[in-house]
Amino acid sequence: MSAWTIATLAAWAVSPFVAAGTARAPILWAHHAVVVLGVLVHGRYVARRNPALRIRRRTIGGDTKRWDLAWVAAFWPLMAAIAVVAGMDHAAHGGRTLPAAAWAAGLAAFAGAMAVSARAMAVNPFFEGTVRIQRDVGQRVVDDGPYRVVRHPGYVGLAGWALASPLLLLSARAIVPAVAAAAWVVLRTALEDATLRRELDGYAEYARRVRWRLVPGVW
Repeated sequence: MSAWTIATLAAWAVSPFVAAGTARAPILWAHHAVVVLGVLVHGRYVARRNPALRIRRRTIGGDTKRWDLAWVAAFWPLMAAIAVVAGMDHAAHGGRTLPAAAWAAGLAAFAGAMAVSARAMAVNPFFEGTVRIQRDVGQRVVDDGPYRVVRHPGYVGLAGWALASPLLLLSARAIVPAVAAAAWVVLRTALEDATLRRELDGYAEYARRVRWRLVPGVW
């Protein structure tokens, strides 16, 4: 784990409470607990069904696209900003700024996002953490599981996580960085899709069969 990743995770964990001005913010603790539990369950599922992938994801391939390194460096701080803004919202209003019922909707959305992501990683042996054409392992087009419906189900999960976060945090202001994070995912989807069309054999034909990148009937 890189120093940048460790610093980002630490900021994600602590900064929302600093922004809130108190550690007595139950909704922040609940959010953190849901995310940690979700990530652990997600990781265990993938480890059981695609153990080799977890090992490969520990390192960054040498031919990773430079634009994607910049994307990753910006994305996780942006995700952390959702919780930080929620902490600021908590401080400004003394508590939640969304109806309590939104939390259940956020939990359902987060669970669904993690399930889609986990299933995509389970069926795709080439699901690395950065964008590159994996010629070293004979990358091919994967069209199993959720890849039969959309071409980038992993990004469906990532964008869904971002958009679920303000609901889990019961913060209206946090919707702004959440939408920004989801838009950042859409940008990566477009860039990766274009890369695969140019460089991965069989992908253009797959794109003709599976028309939608992220949302069926929309895009």
